Amino acid sequence: MNSSIHTTVQETPRTGVGEAAARVARIVAFAVFAAISAQFAVTLPYTPVPITMQTLFVVLAGVVLGPRDGFYAMVTYLAAGAAGAPVFAGLSFGPAVLAGPTCGYLMAFPAAALLAGAISSIRGARILAVAAGAASGSLLILVMGTLYLSLMTGLSPAATIPLAFTPFIAGDVVKTAVAMVIAGRAR
Repeated sequence: MNSSIHTTVQETPRTGVGEAAARVARIVAFAVFAAISAQFAVTLPYTPVPITMQTLFVVLAGVVLGPRDGFYAMVTYLAAGAAGAPVFAGLSFGPAVLAGPTCGYLMAFPAAALLAGAISSIRGARILAVAAGAASGSLLILVMGTLYLSLMTGLSPAATIPLAFTPFIAGDVVKTAVAMVIAGRAR
């Protein structure tokens, strides 16, 4: 009887460590996905903000990992870039990028993952919750990016919308659909 108690006590810490390691690995994986997808960038001649695949992985981090770990994944991504890892679009990095025209978008990533995860985890119609979560996370990124770019350029928010919001709507609709498919398979 003592040996079974002893075995149970010893197995619990190992299981906890294994679960924690797996959780950290998932968080880091989504930070890496965000970094890789940032490199698939298309520049438009009329805006300083590139179109990337990155926001797909921002909302997926929240949907797949949950709100808390999705938030941590995007904080990890931003911290890596701020520390000098070439993770931002065009393999850029550092605090200058975080103060540049894409700052509002980038700073919205953790909150967008948190929002997407929170909404997508609402019980009920699962696929609709994922769609609402992904769309809400994407919308938050666009709004924050637009507002920051407006402040940075001195343009009114209305004048900034064609530069910072409108070019990304169609892509975000497609990314929401892709997030629904991926999340459906991941669950």
